[in-house]
This record gives sequence, C-alpha cells and structure tokens, in this order.
Amino acid sequence: MQFAHPSFLWLFLLFIPLIAWYIWKQRNANATLSLSSTAAFDRLPRSPKEYLRYFLFVLRLATLACVIIILARPQVKDSWRVTSTEGTDIVIAMDVSSSMLARDFTPDRFGAAKEVAAKFIAGREADNIGIVIFAGESLTGVPMTVDRSQLLSYLQNLNMNMLEDGTAIGDGIATALNRLKEGKAKSKSIILLTDGSNNTGVVAPVTASEVAKEMGVKIYTIGVGTNGEAPYPTRNSITGAIEFTPQPVVIDEATLQTIANSTGGKYFRATGNKVLRDVFTEIDALEKTQMDVRHFSHTEDDYMLWAWLALGFFALELILRYTILRSIP
Repeated sequence: MQFAHPSFLWLFLLFIPLIAWYIWKQRNANATLSLSSTAAFDRLPRSPKEYLRYFLFVLRLATLACVIIILARPQVKDSWRVTSTEGTDIVIAMDVSSSMLARDFTPDRFGAAKEVAAKFIAGREADNIGIVIFAGESLTGVPMTVDRSQLLSYLQNLNMNMLEDGTAIGDGIATALNRLKEGKAKSKSIILLTDGSNNTGVVAPVTASEVAKEMGVKIYTIGVGTNGEAPYPTRNSITGAIEFTPQPVVIDEATLQTIANSTGGKYFRATGNKVLRDVFTEIDALEKTQMDVRHFSHTEDDYMLWAWLALGFFALELILRYTILRSIP
C-alpha cells in the first residue's frame, strides 16, 4: 500500500498531546469522599467497567487514526509486470511531398498511406515504432515508442505542406537510422514509402543504405503509384486554383530495389489501395525477436476499508458510552 498524500500522516503526532491530556483529565476527574478508614472496602472486587471506560478513549483514537489514513489517500501499490514477447524496432518513413496528393489512390496516395500505416501500427502491439516524414527535408514525427495512441494521433493529424517540397529519400533514411539507435531490439527495420525519385537532400539514398547495412537495419521500400499516368495536383498559373492534370508516374524503382536488396529487405510496388494493404500485410510478417516488455498497472484508491473501520469504531464507542458504560453525572 502507498499513500497519495503521505504528509497527512504527520497528524498522528497529535496523539501525543491527546493521550497526555486524557491521562491528566482522568487523574483529576474522580469524585472524592472523606472517610476515617477505607479498610472495609479493601477486599471489594474491582468492576470490569472500571477498566473498560478507558476503552472508549482507545476507540476514539482508532476512529481518528482511520480518518487520518483516509486523508492520506491509501492506494493499491503500483506494480510492474515483465513479460517476454516477440517484437522489433520499426521506423515508418513516409513521403509527404506534394506529389503524394495524386489521385490514383482513394482518396489520394497520402490518405491511403496514412490509413494502411495506422492499421499496421495498431496491429503491432509489442513493437517499438517511430515515424519519420520527408519531402525536401526530413523530420522526426514521433520518436521510438510503444504508445500506440500517440502514433495513431500523429498520423491522424498529419498534413501536407509541413516540409519544403521535394523528395529527399536519403535524408529520410538517415533520420530513421538515427531514431533506430535508441531501440534495444535485435531486429530493426525501416518501412520507406515514396512515390518519386531522390531529387534533393544532403545524403544520397545508396550511401544511407550502406550505413543501414552496417547497422544491421533492413529497409523495406514501397513505390507508391499506379502504372502509366496519374492525376497530379498542379496550380493554375492564372487563377491559383489546384487542378489535377494527368502526368506520367515516374518512380526510381532501380534505386529503391538497390536500397532494399543491399540491406536484406524487399522492394514492393503498390499500384492501388488493395495492393498497398497487401504490401503492409506481407511486411507485418517481419522477423521478430524475443524481448522483455514491462507492463505498468495503474493505481487505485483503496480507502473503503478504513472508512468502514472508522464508522465501526465510532458507532461502538457511542453504543458503549450510552449503554453498559454510561456514567451518571
């Protein structure tokens, strides 16, 4: 048992002056009668009530003690439970460049990628997962965590235009690798979603994949885009409105395949919503390693026993005081 407000336990110090006051009061509360001799009363037995009257004060102290404990808020002690389970460290690196708004997916590539990523995260309860986004630059969206609510909330609120436009695949991989350094699982993986080819950034994709290979990190690359043409968003030069114009889908599949193969991963081409879901289903069968997971049990107030005891002690004192231990003024 633990207490939410242990400072209230200092109130037990009040028992010292209360006991001292009671002893002093008892010494000075007895009625007196002057007699020439008490020899006639020496052999009279003492009544049990003479001792039981002190029990009333004990009951009052017990009631007060229970009230003090209730004020301190007794709680069920927090506990950690360690279980052995299978898990891996995963970073989802997602392309958020403007081309991800192309509508060859429903509602678009960006919306479809968020949906399948959210379902993937929700199903990986034992994994340590992080999210990295990249366009013309890269950014850590969520560091490595087992908090599914935080990951899903971030994906739900993730919007376009958060980064400068472009496709910096190498920078996205490099940021993901930095996040994986924090993980403790033996199996580490990056799931990279992109719909284009590297056209900006500081780190070359192949260079980043070589670092991943040295770190023992597998990279699963996903090329997002239908075959042929897709309606891409373009801004009308006169009205400024966003229009969707059919344009050829160009994905640097050769580089994505090289990245995946060199790290022991796999390359996938997602040409539609269903294919993208199937890709994540296949990746969901990633190798897993044994790891210890610590589960935390929340605290709960546990004061009802003390409340019933306080009520019982107080009721017993009243019953005794006005029945068998009743005093005549």
